[in-house]
Amino acid sequence: MEKIKDHRDLKVYRLSFDLAMEVFQITISFPKEEKYSLTDQIKRSSRSVSANIAEAWRTAL
Repeated sequence: MEKIKDHRDLKVYRLSFDLAMEVFQITISFPKEEKYSLTDQIKRSSRSVSANIAEAWRTAL
């Protein structure tokens, strides 16, 4: 078993990051009229999962 040294070593962080990248790729194909409202909200919310995990890790130290 590997020692967890950083939040990037957490499986849940890696999964959330990978999913955020997948969401980003999917939103590229959204209609142009949604580019600044729906797309922006989806991208920000998907990135916030990874950010919250990283913040919780730093706070727990």
